[in-house]
Amino acid sequence: MPEILAPAGSRDSFDAALAAGADAVYLALPRFGARAYAANFTLEEVQEVIATAHLHGMKVYVTMNIILFEEEMEPAYRQARDLYEAGVDALIVQDLGLMHLLKHRLPALEVHASTQLSVNRPFQMEQLKKLNVRRVVLARECSLEQIRACARVQDMETEVFVHGALCISWSGQCQFSAIRHQRSGNRGQCAQACRMQYELLKDGHPVKTPVPFCSAPGICLSWMIWIFCRQPVWTASRSKVV
Repeated sequence: MPEILAPAGSRDSFDAALAAGADAVYLALPRFGARAYAANFTLEEVQEVIATAHLHGMKVYVTMNIILFEEEMEPAYRQARDLYEAGVDALIVQDLGLMHLLKHRLPALEVHASTQLSVNRPFQMEQLKKLNVRRVVLARECSLEQIRACARVQDMETEVFVHGALCISWSGQCQFSAIRHQRSGNRGQCAQACRMQYELLKDGHPVKTPVPFCSAPGICLSWMIWIFCRQPVWTASRSKVV
């Protein structure tokens, strides 16, 4: 059964997604999410959102989709436990160590594998099953053939994107922002260096190119709506279009 999953980077965006009829929203707390510069939610606000969403038959997923440092593992687990107790429907996770920890300490908590894990093959999905993962958000650059192959994996849900930006690198593997701006996309701090203006030279002379020439166009392919930091009207309009 298809599910329309919309971003909720703020309470206004959540309200817009709810009014537009989205089946679920994904959001984040200030820590451990891949959108460090979004408004995000406190735990108390998430509890309120979950209560409101469930009253209307909507699901709430919380992103904890960055790579963790060793000293962050226990605080991340405690946040996951608090969200589980608050009634969250699932966590979207990138770090394999956190997945392993949740499998053994909170086996009843539903875990979805983030697109940041760059999953594009059935074999990867089979391995994630062993970590108690119920759903995989496929890499955004997957072809239709790859999506079909992954969707045939038994006892595993598949999620793909319908709208949003396509990075020039593989999901979860880009180091451009980290190298150029010391802001890692795998820590929720992508500076979108690929969308900036650059001058291309050939034999010392400028070459005319589209600007910005290394930014891929938006994609319209799947059921998950990308772009976490958009305004509420954007969230509502995309939820209705889908």
